[in-house]
Amino acid sequence: MATNPNLPRLRHFVEQMAALLERHPQEPEILSHGAALLGELVAHDDWLPDAYAQPHPQYYQQFLLHADSLARFSVVSFVWGPGQATPIHDHTVWGLIGMLRGAERAQPYAKNGAGHWAPSGETVTLRPGQVEAVSPRIGDIHRVSNAFADQTSISIHVYGANIGAVQRHVYLEDGTVKNFVSGYTNPTLPNIWNLA
Repeated sequence: MATNPNLPRLRHFVEQMAALLERHPQEPEILSHGAALLGELVAHDDWLPDAYAQPHPQYYQQFLLHADSLARFSVVSFVWGPGQATPIHDHTVWGLIGMLRGAERAQPYAKNGAGHWAPSGETVTLRPGQVEAVSPRIGDIHRVSNAFADQTSISIHVYGANIGAVQRHVYLEDGTVKNFVSGYTNPTLPNIWNLA
């Protein structure tokens, strides 16, 4: 837990991601280099302010940490209470998920022959320091859950848009698709530019 958060670590990550995207690389390079940068960030659990690490007793929290002014990317902390999970959903843009604290499971989904959404492939378990990528190109539909029934887990997500404003989709197991815009839990952002 970060009682005196090392915000320069988050600031450095944001600056490096912005520099990467300034070169207008193709998605494979974004995912490869971005994953390395995110891996460096989540290798240390000393920078996330406590206010952006608080679980809710009923549902997972999605705290915006940084929104790029050109909407090229956003950085979000996902805080999972014990046993919490998402519905089956997509992102519509590239994304990187880095595990900071605890563990989470991601189960990919695909439509089966009957037109229903069903698990497809192996469940991926992320542990602290590990990073996974998603995108419409490589696989974008999954359900994510806290791997623990008795503790909070926190992952750091980086998306190729201001993800809280993107129209996305929830997939019901009967084949139904519903639109949604996630928004964010927090009304204010941490000041990562504070030089103190």
